[in-house]
Amino acid sequence: MTTPTTPVTSAPLDAERTDLLDQLTAARAALLTTVRGLGDEQAAERPTAGALCLGGLVKHVASMEQAWLRFVVEGPSAMRYDLPEGVTWQDFAAGTAREYPQWAIDHQLDFQLLPGESLDGIVARYAEVAARTAEIIATVPDLSATHPLPEAPWNEPGAVRSVRRVLTHLIAETAQHAGHADILRETLDGQKSS
Repeated sequence: MTTPTTPVTSAPLDAERTDLLDQLTAARAALLTTVRGLGDEQAAERPTAGALCLGGLVKHVASMEQAWLRFVVEGPSAMRYDLPEGVTWQDFAAGTAREYPQWAIDHQLDFQLLPGESLDGIVARYAEVAARTAEIIATVPDLSATHPLPEAPWNEPGAVRSVRRVLTHLIAETAQHAGHADILRETLDGQKSS
């Protein structure tokens, strides 16, 4: 019998799930190493020609992981890319839309450390997202289960993604952004994370 002081244990994961989650954990650790020891002001700085900051990269990766795992659970309705009435994808891509959808605004804000946000808060949220990811992957019946991708110009019409492919995408995206973060941190204060 489980009591409040007894940890709840789940069935062991199969080797593939363990390997995939281990790789995602390693990519997350590489990203988080780049923000170790920074204060909020440093985490919000944009030390390169681009608009990226270290706090924003961690925030973005956490948001994308959360969105993709909602996709695993809910399907394409979890990732909708609707445009306001009268706005076309051409307007959107050209930057000439008269109005932008909230999902696009939120996506841009994910790359910034906004007033009232802290690096500690963003890292804590990322830990919550990671725990939820592990929970979902442990309980999803089949890594080969697929959902159609939502309609968007960057998704091939009729394309589907399996749970496995979502995980490999998250590993790749997290690792890619860890590399971006490495460059930002070295530019910011000379600190190398590797």
